[in-house]
Amino acid sequence: MLLMIVKKLSPQGGLRLNKNGIISLGEVIVDMISKDKTNKNFQPFLGGATVNLAVGVKRLGVNSFYLCKLGTDETSEFVKESFNNEEVCLDYCTHSSAKKNCKVYVHQDQNGERVFHSYINPTPNEWLTENELAKELFDKGKIFYFGSGTLFHETSLKTTEKALDYANETNIFVAFDVNIRLKRWESEEQCKKTITSFLNRADLVKMAEEELLFLTESKEINEAIEKISKYNIPYLIITKGSAGACVYYDGKALCVPGVEVKAIDTTGAGDAFLAALLYCYHEKGRPNTSAQMEEFLHFANQAGANATTRVGAL
Repeated sequence: MLLMIVKKLSPQGGLRLNKNGIISLGEVIVDMISKDKTNKNFQPFLGGATVNLAVGVKRLGVNSFYLCKLGTDETSEFVKESFNNEEVCLDYCTHSSAKKNCKVYVHQDQNGERVFHSYINPTPNEWLTENELAKELFDKGKIFYFGSGTLFHETSLKTTEKALDYANETNIFVAFDVNIRLKRWESEEQCKKTITSFLNRADLVKMAEEELLFLTESKEINEAIEKISKYNIPYLIITKGSAGACVYYDGKALCVPGVEVKAIDTTGAGDAFLAALLYCYHEKGRPNTSAQMEEFLHFANQAGANATTRVGAL
């Protein structure tokens, strides 16, 4: 079904500019996912929101460029081999012998749902620096994507700001996934303040309902939408899990229901959703009508639903 929608969204007469490809800035994470509810046995998966998106857009047929700092140890070689197998371009990454990959431990609760448990970074000061960013990549890319995983550390925060400067100078579409993981932040206040400072620097911002309520300190959605409207986000995407997603743009609101599947593992569903949505923007440009916007969201919902039918973020 997903392939059929891809074909529908990619007519010969679609938007074709000189720029091409989606640039993802982030950090490679190895997801250690619990095999059962005892949360004692774990299986490793290549993960991290920006990794999931970079792989997702490439699987949909769009050139994908990943920006990060990589190590040289055995785990890093596994990461590079995995990226190469997915044909994601790592040519603009840097390497450091001191760099070790981050790990995230994902537990199962009593209902079998995946729960983020802990984040471990063995080399907290090894990040891609602003001086290591390749400006020429922004001259060729069509979309730049980043998440909050590059904002909680001072070095990566500055790198993200520089990348956004390059994106602005080269006039490419910017997408921001809020994707809050509070265990990475020093405090809730620091998290809110930092993330909200980036909301007006993106053309498209995606967040879950609970993230919207958290950032706006609201108790219900309408209140939260009113508060966040001051940031003038061109496309605000609010995901609602299996219930689907809503988009707020041009003073309008459009909600599209989710796609029913037999879910096994919800890890990475939001990343698959956004990968599919950015695929649509890359191939078709900004939606011209409500019908086209609905088509984009339906396609993204389908991709997000498909991602839950197998174990692992990819």
